[in-house]
Amino acid sequence: MRFYTNQHKFYCGIDLHARTMYLCVLNQEGKIVLHRDIKTSPDIFLKTVVPYREDIVVAVECLFTWYWIADLCKRENIPFVLGHALYMKAIHEPFIISSEKRRCFIQKYFLRNRAGTG
Repeated sequence: MRFYTNQHKFYCGIDLHARTMYLCVLNQEGKIVLHRDIKTSPDIFLKTVVPYREDIVVAVECLFTWYWIADLCKRENIPFVLGHALYMKAIHEPFIISSEKRRCFIQKYFLRNRAGTG
């Protein structure tokens, strides 16, 4: 299993669905700086991450709805990581934030593994 190990100021994990997307942005220290449900829209997504655009990476679990956000990130020069669903299950431990039905895998996926401890 390969992990993304580049370091950034901000790490954005997205729980992506057809009509909505849940964003969780962490800073380098692992503090939550944003967690929000938004409509699944390129414009809304870009407006939401404006304060973090200086140095952010975006990660999405590989589901049928991921392709448009990968294309958007490429066009906008935002690093993008597509996580295979099986890999997400492999690191499925308690996550730092959850709403009633959602989780944010970003801390375990990025912050633990950027230090090479994954």
